[in-house]
Amino acid sequence: MRSFGFIFAIFIAIGIAYLFPQGISLLPFKTFTDIGIGLIFFFYGLKLKPSEFRAGLLNYKVHIVIQLTTFILFPLLCLLCLPLFEEGLESNLWIALFFLGTLPSTVSSSVVMVALAKGNLPTAIFNASLSGLIGIIATPLWIGFILEKTTDFDFLIVLQKLCLQIILPLALGLLLQRYLGPIARKYSKQLSLLDKTTIILIIYSSFSKSFTSELIKAIALEDLLKMAGLIIILFFMVFFGLGYFSKMLGFNTEDKIATQFCGTKKSLVHGSVMMRVIFGSSANSGLLLLPIMLYHSTQLILVAWFAEKYRKRGISK
Repeated sequence: MRSFGFIFAIFIAIGIAYLFPQGISLLPFKTFTDIGIGLIFFFYGLKLKPSEFRAGLLNYKVHIVIQLTTFILFPLLCLLCLPLFEEGLESNLWIALFFLGTLPSTVSSSVVMVALAKGNLPTAIFNASLSGLIGIIATPLWIGFILEKTTDFDFLIVLQKLCLQIILPLALGLLLQRYLGPIARKYSKQLSLLDKTTIILIIYSSFSKSFTSELIKAIALEDLLKMAGLIIILFFMVFFGLGYFSKMLGFNTEDKIATQFCGTKKSLVHGSVMMRVIFGSSANSGLLLLPIMLYHSTQLILVAWFAEKYRKRGISK
């Protein structure tokens, strides 16, 4: 219910951005969000538990399947959707969809859903955390590979921003984990409010710019419906595909649950942060967040339903 409350807050922020798009000029939102992004990854480094990493480390087949799905299969499926967009590589809607496909998995909701379904929790924790770390590099690499063909995208500038806003705070958090880690984990619920507040601010400022530029208003309803349809199709293709390969590889039910739930998730937190770092304060930033928010809502509803099905039927060893 807390996750759905967060989704509700997101749509309230979009509504305020629509009604008061000029409000962004009244406060230093860029400063707030830049500081918030650094703190998100600093606390992320503090909260990573070495013991949980070690507990899930040996289940390497599951890890390989989940990470290949997240960072190879998903982007390739989004590339296959390219012919459906008339403008091709220059389509903002397709770039937004591809950006979604390159993102890492979520941490909190993946772990919660796997626990609810009585899946392999150590494996879920390991993969969700590892996915976040890999995504710091993999997402910009994929985006750079595509955008360098059509724009003056400068990967070195993006890499510099990544180091200052994400990698440096993360490394500092990991270094201080021994001293401050227990405190950060104790107050993780309170610290999650920082994550959510930062995301809400990024979403508000992004949509404010998009509404001011009239970019989102120019999107046809049929394009929005096409995007929503593609997102649902992508989810089910990956979810049931992972179920099939899990069975083919001989995974037990607990590992199958972890594989399906972690492999289908995409992180709204990483998406919002990466969008700000990679694309800056561009007018189409609200549009870039649109597929991520649609997918985030879809994955929460569908995975919660599947988790309840797994929980009710019992787990066969």
